[in-house]
Amino acid sequence: MEKQDVHFRHILLYYFRKGKNASQAQKKLCAVYGNEALKERQCRNWFERFRSGDFSLKNAQRSGRPVEVDETHIKAIINSDRHSTTRDIAEKLNVSHTCIEKKLKTLGYVKKLDLWIPHQLKEIHLTQRISICDSLLKCNENDPFLKNLVTGDEKWIVYKNVTRKRSWVKQDQPAQTTSKAEIHQKKIMLSVWWDYKGILYFELMPQNQTINSNVYVEQLDKRCN
Repeated sequence: MEKQDVHFRHILLYYFRKGKNASQAQKKLCAVYGNEALKERQCRNWFERFRSGDFSLKNAQRSGRPVEVDETHIKAIINSDRHSTTRDIAEKLNVSHTCIEKKLKTLGYVKKLDLWIPHQLKEIHLTQRISICDSLLKCNENDPFLKNLVTGDEKWIVYKNVTRKRSWVKQDQPAQTTSKAEIHQKKIMLSVWWDYKGILYFELMPQNQTINSNVYVEQLDKRCN
């Protein structure tokens, strides 16, 4: 099996020197040896090694003396993609992921969840919010009313939900930022009503439905009935 792996790597190196990319090399190799001969991800990892100047075609030694990993290679991979997992890095450098975990810890890297970029409020808006909240709290002290409130709102639900990921940074560095989903994309409107106990009613609105007082009345009637 190892001989066949080395044979495949010779073929990959040949195509690399011919100017082909990893995807092209994988397709040509699998056309001869079968679709399961080599995964495209494996090809990309080997092409990454070739581009770094490492043309060794054998696996790194995994027993005996601990494998020395070049710190500059790890830093280069992280700088190119801070969402890389330890297994991603390990595959590219042909070492165990535990080896990478130890090295990252030594280098001072930790994974932090990306931060949403917040919407910045102007000073006047902040002041207004504080004033209104203070007024409502004082009213509730004199005549408790908060538990009698029913609140409604709408929320766009996007079909493609952008999520935050954890990325490698130094311990004293801030987390990476992730932009929220674009407004102009495929989405559907969710209308929801709740009180202090939780959700009372929700409805996914038809496309191009205008939200107005008539819609609110209909929804509350449905809830009461």
